[in-house]
Amino acid sequence: MFNILKKVFTKTNNAIKEVAVEKKSKITQDEFEEILLEADVNYELIEKLLEDLPKTITRIQAYNALISVFQYKVDWKDNLEVSPFVEMIIGVNGAGKTTTIAKLARHLKKEDKTVLLGAADTFRAAAIEQLTRWAKRLDVPIVSTRQGHDPSAVVFDTIASAKAKNIDHVLIDTAGRLHTQTNLAEELKKMVRIANKAMPEAPHRKMLILDGTQGSSSINQAKIFNEMIGIDGIIITKLDGTAKGGSVLSIAHELKMPIYFIGTGEQPDDLIRFKANDYVNTILDEIFI
Repeated sequence: MFNILKKVFTKTNNAIKEVAVEKKSKITQDEFEEILLEADVNYELIEKLLEDLPKTITRIQAYNALISVFQYKVDWKDNLEVSPFVEMIIGVNGAGKTTTIAKLARHLKKEDKTVLLGAADTFRAAAIEQLTRWAKRLDVPIVSTRQGHDPSAVVFDTIASAKAKNIDHVLIDTAGRLHTQTNLAEELKKMVRIANKAMPEAPHRKMLILDGTQGSSSINQAKIFNEMIGIDGIIITKLDGTAKGGSVLSIAHELKMPIYFIGTGEQPDDLIRFKANDYVNTILDEIFI
């Protein structure tokens, strides 16, 4: 897993190498600041980290500073004794939401869980078609309807079907058109209410998909969605295609939400569970001897 993470953050590590040309046993505050800026860590966070560090920084001191950002409880199996476990997948169009749903379905199948998909992004016909293709490829059932149909009806039908068929896990796709923010907010709130009517306490988790290539700017998206319906956790996609891997620190610091997974490519198996210690060590390996 650690080697996969190094590969994912190749572009970020190359950007760090341009600043930290030679690995050292100690670096100065100025050097550490420049390295973090190059990796797209938010400047306010950098200042906060430097406040508690000496003028000359060792690897263990840098590690302790960076790992302190990830101060939240992460347990992927929270509430999974509930059946079906209903998960609503949220994010803007283009963030990799539909592909990530396919990866989650694949991940759950490998854990011998039964999965049902709900194509509740009825705003775009392409979203329904894409998720249907993934369902066929992964051999998982899907509840879908035509473009323009009420997405809340899809939510209700998906949960009802999962209950009737004793499905373990439900993954519901949602629309992500932030340019019509008011309409989207009301739509998502209604979907949450209908999920709760179909099954008490559903959805059990609302997972936000963030595009890693957008760096720290994705934080604003997260805050908007969190204000709309509340977000329980994050998956970051496309980190293999960007030098902005330091934005993970900014996202964790600003949002105080668990990062569950990161996407590592376009295939169904290209999803790994996020581990903060491995992530921090991947960055520090490019800086320190």
